[in-house]
Amino acid sequence: MPKGIFYVPEPFNEPVHAYGPDSPERAALRAALKSAKSKKANIPMFIGGKEVRTPERVDIRPPHELGHSLGVFSKGSTKHVQQAIDAAAKAKPAWEQMPWEHRASIFLKAAELLAGPYRMTMNAATMLAQSKNAYQAEIDAACELIDFWRYNVRFMTDIYSEQPDSSPAVWNRMEYRPLEGFVLAVTPFNFTSIAGNLPTAPAMMGNTVVWKPANTQVYSAWVIMQILREAGLPDGVINLVYASGPDVGQVCFQHPDFSGIHFTGSTGTFQHMWRTIGENIGRYKTYPRIVGETGGKDFVWAHPSADPRAVATALSRGAFEFQGQKCSAASRAYIPSNLWKAVQQHLLEDLATFKMGSPEDFGNFINAVIDEKAYESITGYISKAKRDKQEILAGGNYSRKEGYFIEPTVIRAKDARYRTMCEEIFGPVLTLHVYPEKDWSKTLDLVNSTSPYALTGAVFAQDRQVIAEASHRLRNAAGNFYINDKPTGAVVAQQPFGGARASGTNDKAGSVLNLHRWVSARAIKENFLPPKNYRYTFLEPDQE
Repeated sequence: MPKGIFYVPEPFNEPVHAYGPDSPERAALRAALKSAKSKKANIPMFIGGKEVRTPERVDIRPPHELGHSLGVFSKGSTKHVQQAIDAAAKAKPAWEQMPWEHRASIFLKAAELLAGPYRMTMNAATMLAQSKNAYQAEIDAACELIDFWRYNVRFMTDIYSEQPDSSPAVWNRMEYRPLEGFVLAVTPFNFTSIAGNLPTAPAMMGNTVVWKPANTQVYSAWVIMQILREAGLPDGVINLVYASGPDVGQVCFQHPDFSGIHFTGSTGTFQHMWRTIGENIGRYKTYPRIVGETGGKDFVWAHPSADPRAVATALSRGAFEFQGQKCSAASRAYIPSNLWKAVQQHLLEDLATFKMGSPEDFGNFINAVIDEKAYESITGYISKAKRDKQEILAGGNYSRKEGYFIEPTVIRAKDARYRTMCEEIFGPVLTLHVYPEKDWSKTLDLVNSTSPYALTGAVFAQDRQVIAEASHRLRNAAGNFYINDKPTGAVVAQQPFGGARASGTNDKAGSVLNLHRWVSARAIKENFLPPKNYRYTFLEPDQE
């Protein structure tokens, strides 16, 4: 076994390719898209290192091109979830005893594989199956996941380096053990990087994992698993199953070895999981770690001193990139009356230049929403706003003839508590409220109290005293708070991500805080000169 105090390579944020005209990156990505579309994938589950296929197959179709099939994946059942738990248990002893530097090497290699030979394959998978344009796929599926793997290795070593002080003749040390049992990772469709991070962060710390991705993200999850296997991840450390949410919960939440969940998804689902875990708490060997990032109703608030062009750009990007299907997307905005005409003009000018269609056309800024359920929910909000006589400033149209396309829609609500100002929509819908410019201080209270969520938010102002006041009064309204910038685009190790209130446990993916949740510390004291008499000095009699 190697001996030494090892220093991991200094991590850095992966540079983002621009995919400009005639660039080699654009050509390579187009070739990867063409290759992926020319094949019909038959995607298995991965349990204990084995590919598992079932007779029940689910078709995979691009949300923007419903007439094309990318292939199928095998649907799992409770039987496969139990097999995954068993495989995780079998792999756990060897995995948790593997020296940390070898665990680190696997994920560092995975990062280099994704940065190089798998980059275009991963981006193409995300573009096709999740309808992301080239830039959104690049910053998510490639760069952010690379960043997670590089920086999490550094965070792991930082944790192991946190050691207590020692007194004379005593050596104190801290051991950071993996949790006693398996971790369940439940991942969403909207960020491939989240899908890659949620199972690998616990695994890096010596845990074994059952991973259930969203059905609409299986295609890119398959690529992630290929990378991890090529990087040397041992069989059974991460077990990928495509069972339904109820089937996964039924087996995992009743199992005595359930030790934690790493979740990103809806608030309702997370709250249901929490209740179920609570009801079963007597079954478990240990209190499970519950880590979740859920919904958001993210705000942009502008002060009368703000730059209207900057506000409009934050809205056009923050509300409509990836069709607003980001937990952090700007969904409600508060604009002072003195800026309204300028903000409106700039925003509508931006929207007039948006092109919508397939992400394979690099000129399209807007693509399709993820599936029929999302399409029906989002268009339901737009239809209701029309019936309620809300002012539709832009968009408001939609079609599912070829794919799930919804125009970027801007609603102006006179009532600051109209439902689209309050409820999470998770689509390309932005609702604006114009407030009297003198009421900017009162409006901060409105921003803070309107939504149960507290994920992201942005304030725009040139007046520094106002920025200081808004930062203080909105301190609990957003876990990620932006000053004169859009409320999206958190970068690993720069803006650790997560919110509180109904938005989750705020365990900050992209920081050391998240990895602390996947270890259980053991304090060890070694006494070199142990006492050999029970009597303490205070027991001695006074000298006469």
